[in-house]
Amino acid sequence: MEGTPLGQHYGHYFGELARLAQAADKIDDTNVYQEWNPGTRKIMDSMVEENLLPGSGLGNRENFLEFLNQLKAGKRGLILMEHYSNMDLPVLCYLLDHDSEEGKDLSSRIVAMAGMKLNEENPMVKAWAEGFTRIVIYPSRSLAAHTNPEEHAAEEAKSRKINMASMRAMDAAKKRGQTILVFPSGTRYRPGNPETKRGLREIDSYLRMFDVMILISTNGNCLRINPETPNDMLSDLVCNDIIIMTASEVIDCKSFRNQVIESLGAQPEEQGIDPKQATADKIMELLEKQHDAMEPEYQKRLAAAK
Repeated sequence: MEGTPLGQHYGHYFGELARLAQAADKIDDTNVYQEWNPGTRKIMDSMVEENLLPGSGLGNRENFLEFLNQLKAGKRGLILMEHYSNMDLPVLCYLLDHDSEEGKDLSSRIVAMAGMKLNEENPMVKAWAEGFTRIVIYPSRSLAAHTNPEEHAAEEAKSRKINMASMRAMDAAKKRGQTILVFPSGTRYRPGNPETKRGLREIDSYLRMFDVMILISTNGNCLRINPETPNDMLSDLVCNDIIIMTASEVIDCKSFRNQVIESLGAQPEEQGIDPKQATADKIMELLEKQHDAMEPEYQKRLAAAK
């Protein structure tokens, strides 16, 4: 099996990460917005640098710059990104930071929507996530895991309070000219499990709240899910790889959503079609097409790096 388990490969950082960590271990409606921690970010950057092969970089970098220009002009911007590993956000910020001053500006504006699991499951995973500005949410998938009626009711009330606070934090971030990053699948893609690559219907709601968006596809991955223990983040496999992160052209959110809805015809619900899911499915379709289009270039660069 290619790669070394994360906990083994970077165990020597855990003491320092624990010392630097500041974010809350438990999430409630008072602490959903979490500013990046420069100390843990420095360590994350060193991990990324160690594992990126020469040839890594941004694809369609002019689209990233145009998106930044739209943010500067006052547009409310959304980033929807493929999700393969917990390195996705660290690599994106690293590549932007090392691309140009404009790239650094865009990187500094990114606020990722993150599930509570990153804060609450493991102290080292929390310290890892802490290097990046986040708004924490209570994912609908997590709520579905509570089957006891009384427990479910209590968790539902908790999730409602947390997610209302998250929406307020997101509105404030938009007004500050920050951009919200969302992984539309809501989870990392697991090879052989196509359901993990399906878009969440909640993505439709995000499109209603933003003016413009870019879709970011990812070719290459330096932190791969361990098929033997897919739910243990510390057993993810560290690998050297080329990573290319490619941006779509800037897309008008309202026009995009309207086009998808119109393509479904009249009264789609009567045909068993969920318009919100159709919007999310279209996003994932475009991301996959973008990914596939960049794959030959990725393979070419990978061959040259070996």
